[in-house]
Amino acid sequence: MALHVIVGAGPVGTATAHLLADRGERVRVISRRGAGPEHPSIERIAADAADRLSVLTDGAQALYNCASPAYHRWPVDWPPLAGALLAAAERTGAVLATVGNLYGYGPVGGPMTEQTPLAATGTKGRVRNRMWADALAAHRAGRARVTEVRGSDYFGVGGTSLAMMVLPRVLAGQRVFLPVDWDAPHTWTYIPDVARTLVAAATDPRAWGRAWHVPSAPAASMRELATRVAALAGVPVPRLIRMPYPVLWLGGLASPLTRELRETAYQFDRPFLMESVAATAALGIEPTPLESALTETVEALRR
Repeated sequence: MALHVIVGAGPVGTATAHLLADRGERVRVISRRGAGPEHPSIERIAADAADRLSVLTDGAQALYNCASPAYHRWPVDWPPLAGALLAAAERTGAVLATVGNLYGYGPVGGPMTEQTPLAATGTKGRVRNRMWADALAAHRAGRARVTEVRGSDYFGVGGTSLAMMVLPRVLAGQRVFLPVDWDAPHTWTYIPDVARTLVAAATDPRAWGRAWHVPSAPAASMRELATRVAALAGVPVPRLIRMPYPVLWLGGLASPLTRELRETAYQFDRPFLMESVAATAALGIEPTPLESALTETVEALRR
């Protein structure tokens, strides 16, 4: 059994740990509070990954960056953590597989592919692009083996994306008031598909040295998503109201989290589309059909 070390016990880290453990691998999950799923093959360790990775990654075959610093602290928290992860990968020879997102592309006029320029001008996009540039430089210099998987808004059990703010309110029959174009087509990425793509990329040498988009179902608007969930759950059609952007801006004066949402508001006021055919062709990952993913999510939310 190979040792796989996962940093971060959030939804993606937990899904990845389950996937590896169910395959018979040894899994070590590192988080500040020692959280993570309970399983005979999963070891949970409470530690600051930025400080103790050099000890905790000895003998690892792969190192998975599933960490998620507080949204408003990315410029402060990501650089030392990303540096520690890359240093551990260089020292141990473990493949560094990072969970990314689409922030690095910035606003674009069409579907995003892995070849779309990383042209973000916002703070969070630049932070992610610096992390990938450093990892890729180490890979090209022969110091490390790296890969990155990027998805659109992640939804599923434990998710914290905008979709996962909307769906519980739909199930509760509440109206939803958010700064989004409810009818703009949007790509949604299912968390179990992130885990499957991450593991495939980490364990297949053909995947190293580049980024991959997580195979995701065809785009659907937020209204379509909410309406389909309401139908699956047998609850009334939700009342969806668009919040004017000035309200979001004013909310940011009091809330650091809301303030950070200004930078990525463009993702929800126009079509936001991601292509992911490359990972399907090269890694054999097929996206979970949206209806199945929504059914599983509704069941989990009700539990």
